[in-house]
Amino acid sequence: MISALDSKVMDANSEALGVGTDILMDNAGKALADFLTERFSGRRFIIFCGRGNNGGDGSAAACHMKGEDVTLCFIGNPENIRSHSAAAFYAKADCPKVPFDSPGTGYDVLVDAVLGTGISGELRPEYSAYIDLTRRFKGTIVSVDVPTGFGTGKQVIPDFTVTMHDIKEGMDTGNCGEIAIADIGMPERAYTHTGPGDMYRYPRPDSRSHKGANGRLLVIGGGPFYGAPAMAAMAAMRTGIDLATVAVPENCYHEVAAVSPVLMVRPLKGNILRHEHVKELLDMAECSDAVLIGPGLGRDPETSEAVREFVSLCSRPLVIDADGLNALGMDFTARNPETVLTPHHMEFMRLTNSEGNTENAMASAAHMGAVIVLKGKDDIITDGKRVRYNSSGTVGMTTGGTGDVLAGIIAGLMSKKMGAYDAGCLGAYISGKAGERAFAKLSYGMIATDVIKYIPKAIGNGLDRLGI
Repeated sequence: MISALDSKVMDANSEALGVGTDILMDNAGKALADFLTERFSGRRFIIFCGRGNNGGDGSAAACHMKGEDVTLCFIGNPENIRSHSAAAFYAKADCPKVPFDSPGTGYDVLVDAVLGTGISGELRPEYSAYIDLTRRFKGTIVSVDVPTGFGTGKQVIPDFTVTMHDIKEGMDTGNCGEIAIADIGMPERAYTHTGPGDMYRYPRPDSRSHKGANGRLLVIGGGPFYGAPAMAAMAAMRTGIDLATVAVPENCYHEVAAVSPVLMVRPLKGNILRHEHVKELLDMAECSDAVLIGPGLGRDPETSEAVREFVSLCSRPLVIDADGLNALGMDFTARNPETVLTPHHMEFMRLTNSEGNTENAMASAAHMGAVIVLKGKDDIITDGKRVRYNSSGTVGMTTGGTGDVLAGIIAGLMSKKMGAYDAGCLGAYISGKAGERAFAKLSYGMIATDVIKYIPKAIGNGLDRLGI
């Protein structure tokens, strides 16, 4: 089962893999035509089409229904068809085309290809009038992908729905009739791997937002090392959050504060994280949208105990990285399901006593009630039920600190209200694309701070590519 957003992501990823909208639309039209002719051959069909790709699927079906009595009815002006592919299929369809205000009568099957996924709010008057027409129709109604108006307060109620690739969230026999799933030739990597389409998930700021509305992150780290928490926080800032607070032992306070004036650095008494800091950190977490713990903490037994205590009490969305992972035991269970663990293969082995592969990652994520981002040549991202892979990146990203950058990006996205699984997938993709840009400029001499520098470029280029 997939969401409307998933559908957009997969379509864009498919396009990047060389299977474009025209191919998918033609395949969808052929699948729809096959369904209609197998069930209702010899009947009179009227296919109602809208301006988007859903209408394109309907027009493509008409192109494949040679020898059948088919009429196309476009709602509105065909000159307003949104995509080139949909316009081409509408023009190619060799059948009668009638206006919505006089569609004719005597049809046996009404094919509903007007509005697809992602519709919300109040319907435009012409679509509302169309739905009223379908409710007066005495024959069989077949919806394409989802019924028009699906997800709003008023929708077509079909006898059948031919849905593309997979069932969409919220579909059932009550609102969609009998559901048939059509294989439209979506490349497997379009949904098993991250890709350009995943940038649709990026949480862009609302034009009316204010400081703090787009992410407040708390980073807990440092003591033995100060570079790691500073890089993680800067990576989160470059991902587009508003505020980053870095809580570090006072021995490295000045070094972290000197990295950038945009970081709000809070000193913790002493040289390492201890039990005495947990209450203070929990208070800071309450003022944050998400928390990242682990970078640069070291492995002092007192620190490990403080990490376990904090993690067991913190209710905020949480990313646990580096020495934070080393502090967890194999019996770890996440308090909040919006928790991400970001181990490399050795950390995963220490944490789970198992090899780092898909099967073990999924089993461990399910057992812990958390999302695991298992870093490697191909990152594995899983919540125990779902799994995706990320192949963006470059060999140059073996340099120290890139793991802290990835953790900061994921934590930043979570502070911007992304769910843990989607943040893990998108964060891995953005980190890899930023690394690719850095490598293109600096080759094997790139370092982790170079990856941070290119995060905004990776995001901006990804959004531009999708036209958003």
